[in-house]
Amino acid sequence: MKAKLIGGTAAAVLMTLLSVSPAYAVTTISSGHVDAIDVDWTGSALTLDLKDSTVTPAVDRDPADVVLNAVSASKTTVPSSSAYSFLGTPGSPVWILPQTQNASIVWPGFNTEGVPSGALQGNSVTLRLMSATGPADVNVYTTSALGTPTIWFNSGDGLPDTRALAINTHAHANWAFEAAGTYTLTFETTATTSSGTAVTTGQKTYTFTVQP
Repeated sequence: MKAKLIGGTAAAVLMTLLSVSPAYAVTTISSGHVDAIDVDWTGSALTLDLKDSTVTPAVDRDPADVVLNAVSASKTTVPSSSAYSFLGTPGSPVWILPQTQNASIVWPGFNTEGVPSGALQGNSVTLRLMSATGPADVNVYTTSALGTPTIWFNSGDGLPDTRALAINTHAHANWAFEAAGTYTLTFETTATTSSGTAVTTGQKTYTFTVQP
């Protein structure tokens, strides 16, 4: 009798099971250069993608389709200087995707070179870290030649955090994670066109995995 139960109900169950299968493969990047924040202007819309330069030619990817993996080689300790207290207790572990390229670690950058001069007021965009989830705090900061940090985004003191980025920028910063685990960071980029229209990329979520 069971062999005869090949009707509408069984077919519907099968279709439901098939529909929950992933529609695409997530790309995991563990080393090499990416512009995690890649802002472009199409002439009518502001876009926010991840530019993957670990492949040739480089490709733009939807951040939702990518996992940026902080390998164990990114693990270090919080400096003793009080200037780095935002990272935690001196000597405690911290995982950093560094401002200066290390070939064995993913190198996430910021890129607004795809926005032409004059398209946006002030020739700049506003980048916001809207939310961050994970086992601990996340900080994005730069370090000067003298070793002085400048915080761009800090999930530990409340979000959203905002930073202006000039067009024709290609920059790198330190991405610091205070514990191993999986983090999701949601960014949004906004601007005003030269004609006075407010534009936004909408919110884009990035996933980072941090290895012990």
